[in-house]
Amino acid sequence: MSRRLISRSPDLRQLRDEGYDLEIRGGYLLVHHVPYVTAAKEVAYGTLVCELNLANEATAPPDPHTIRFTATPCDAEGRRLDGLINDAARADLGGGLIIEASFSHRPVGSGHYPDYHSKVTTYVAILGRHAAAIDPDATAQTYHVREEREDGSPFRYPDTASARAGITAITARLAVAKVAIVGLGGTGSHVLDLVAKTPVREIHLFDGDRMLDHNAFRGVGATSAADLDGGPNKADHYAGVYSVMRDGIVPHPYALDASNCTELGGMRFVFLAMDPTPPKRAIIEYLESCGVQFVDTGVGVIVAQEMLGGIVRVTTGLPGRPVSGRRWISFGDATAANDYAPNIQVADLNALAAALAVIRWKKALGFYRDLEGEQQMLYTIDGNTIDNEGGA
Repeated sequence: MSRRLISRSPDLRQLRDEGYDLEIRGGYLLVHHVPYVTAAKEVAYGTLVCELNLANEATAPPDPHTIRFTATPCDAEGRRLDGLINDAARADLGGGLIIEASFSHRPVGSGHYPDYHSKVTTYVAILGRHAAAIDPDATAQTYHVREEREDGSPFRYPDTASARAGITAITARLAVAKVAIVGLGGTGSHVLDLVAKTPVREIHLFDGDRMLDHNAFRGVGATSAADLDGGPNKADHYAGVYSVMRDGIVPHPYALDASNCTELGGMRFVFLAMDPTPPKRAIIEYLESCGVQFVDTGVGVIVAQEMLGGIVRVTTGLPGRPVSGRRWISFGDATAANDYAPNIQVADLNALAAALAVIRWKKALGFYRDLEGEQQMLYTIDGNTIDNEGGA
């Protein structure tokens, strides 16, 4: 990725050709071997760290104008460069990348740098001016040839969103081996949209149904008539949609039940977005028996006074805390009654159920703070309330 990005970006290519030691890592541009002065009035070398702003696999104008550094620089007299440093808080950006300071130097005029060459050389010059007063030979232009780094990312282009937010190290907690989504109707497709944008290595999709017109109106994104033609399998359809963004989307174009739910045994986490049927009971009991964490979602909507009301449910199964014996989940055991039960699905409620389910998953992996450890979450449309049950 580094080689291709540099070749497609004139500003990065110019930096490389001028001898700067560049590396692309986790959505950041790193400029190594940049001279600066320490508090002991000695010349040392650090790394500038800049969030990448990309468009179509090439750089766009940098945003913001600030840049980070792996050390706290001083002038030739050992005084900290407080006029340059706007934040001296230490931060771990993941992958062994520790920054000690953030710099702010707005260019005259627009206040924004036109490209990365202008931005990098400006900050290198500011630091280098003080270093040159001690060692005139100190330089960032080493012409070092760096071997391309392979970080194992599943994405087809860098995750610059995490880099811009400064949460790359936290996002890395989501880089688990395998996650499954069972059911790709309204809620399941929205779950896929959110999980696909995390560094999970493999996302396994299970659904035996066909992609029909009504699915397009409650599923994620916009589906063309051509894509609906012939009623393709949902798992195959969505695997094709999201494979343009990332690798590791694995379709399983069939339903799960008691006979084959053991396929979920190797998953790190499972999202259940299926109708309340007896196979769901078998799946949940199996997941609990082998200690696989999961989230089950449900949307219950009714017509009342010519308006819609109802509840969105998210139930979480955690190791040592089974939910199969609780009253929270319906398994559709009363077949006759369920034959006539309404199955109202609305896209926004499907999206909400998916978002709440993914937030609960991220809590389980330590991405979000979780003070309560709830296992049941109920959102009520009338009143706009969320009630939790089963806290740790």
